[in-house]
Parts: sequence; structure tokens; C-alpha cells
Amino acid sequence: MTMNLIRNYRNWRRYRDTVTELNRLSNRELSDIGISRGDIAFVARRSI
Repeated sequence: MTMNLIRNYRNWRRYRDTVTELNRLSNRELSDIGISRGDIAFVARRSI
């Protein structure tokens, strides 16, 4: 049970960190790496 909570928290933090980092990029920078602004949540979910 405790391990699930820890894993879920770490996954949530990784998701939030990814979303935050990607949101800091300009549209041009996102385009350079093949991501549109609307794809950020999807890409972040795949990172966990």
C-alpha cells in the first residue's frame, strides 16, 4: 500500500515536472522537437 502511494506520487511529480518544462518552451522550440502546445499533456503522460 505504501509503495503504491510513493510510486503514484513520484509519477505525478514526473508528470508535473515534464508539463512545467515543456510549457516553458516557446512554440518554435516545441516545433523543433516535434511537439505542439496541445500535445504537452499527452507527451507528459507518456513520460511516466
